[in-house]
Amino acid sequence: MRVRLFCAAAAALLSACSSLSPGPGLVTTEHRVPVVSTAPATQGQQVQLYVREIAPAAPAGPRKAVVFVHGSGTPAEVSFDSSMPDYSWLASVARAGFDVFSVSLTGYGRSTRPAALNDPCNLSKEQQARFIPAMIPAPCEPSYPRPMSTMSSDWDDLDAVVDYVRRLRGVDRVSLVGWSQGGPRIVGFTALHPQKVERIAVLAPAYTRDSATAAPNPLPSLPASMTVQSRQDFIANWDLQVGCRDQYDAAAAARIFDEMLESDPAGARWGPGVRRAPAVPTWGFNRAVASRLQTPFLMVAGEHDKQVLPQRVRELYEDWGGRDKVLLQMGCSSHNAMWEKHRRQLYDATVEWLRDGRVKGASSGVLRVGD
Repeated sequence: MRVRLFCAAAAALLSACSSLSPGPGLVTTEHRVPVVSTAPATQGQQVQLYVREIAPAAPAGPRKAVVFVHGSGTPAEVSFDSSMPDYSWLASVARAGFDVFSVSLTGYGRSTRPAALNDPCNLSKEQQARFIPAMIPAPCEPSYPRPMSTMSSDWDDLDAVVDYVRRLRGVDRVSLVGWSQGGPRIVGFTALHPQKVERIAVLAPAYTRDSATAAPNPLPSLPASMTVQSRQDFIANWDLQVGCRDQYDAAAAARIFDEMLESDPAGARWGPGVRRAPAVPTWGFNRAVASRLQTPFLMVAGEHDKQVLPQRVRELYEDWGGRDKVLLQMGCSSHNAMWEKHRRQLYDATVEWLRDGRVKGASSGVLRVGD
């Protein structure tokens, strides 16, 4: 298991701690990046974003930086860097010579969480009854019935981290890698700051052709401004997306959920133990935005994904404006492909794309792996 070393930062200071990882030649560093928040629930407050870095201990040649961005529920440190051997997407990219960072945005994982996330009344009535009836004997009304964070505040968080990485590594541009709702986070950011982004790769980009381009004004009221997921629901949702033998390892899935609870000690004490996340409304990831962007894009679809259907990823491929675009269709894979038996093919394709702008020699087209 990789050794972890965490730092507590003074309120107004950047901090970083390093420890050698057991992966040969790699160093893991934990950063805390202070940001003046634009998220509604922490507006104007200084928050701290948790950034994990894995990089070569003895880098050779020019520095190349990559930032990983998580989806709607699971924080980045779990999504991309499980402590289990050969389950770290971050480490796989770092072994190819990249300085690789992941960020958990406001409200997720080890980053600052709005106080409203501590109130179970901000769950839906159904989740109140299912997960924490001992804490809430009768349904209660939300204390914060609006978005705690938004897609726009996520872009601001990401901008702060990208600029931090650019300064830290002395690079003009970074590449971005993501998962699920990481798609609109990455693409919306790229639309705002194309000069800061070299290449993009996203597993299961949550694309909707006709979704909103900009934020509604005013922001809508929400019946639930946060969500939780239990171990039972995590496994049940995964099982709905199994289409072949030995697609994932049950022991690995159990460990991944353990890591979610480790990233959320407060949620671990709610009912059976849950992973908490803000409910973030999405905009800025539609045909109008996609058609005008030119950034090279690797988009990956698991054939058994029931959360972001492969057809939606195909539509993104058709709509993307740039010529350098590859759609990688993964057989025997789900929304959670980075934790499944064909994960190595996902990791390797990411390295090829970030390094060469090609996958299996192709800079454009539809490819298939994992049969």
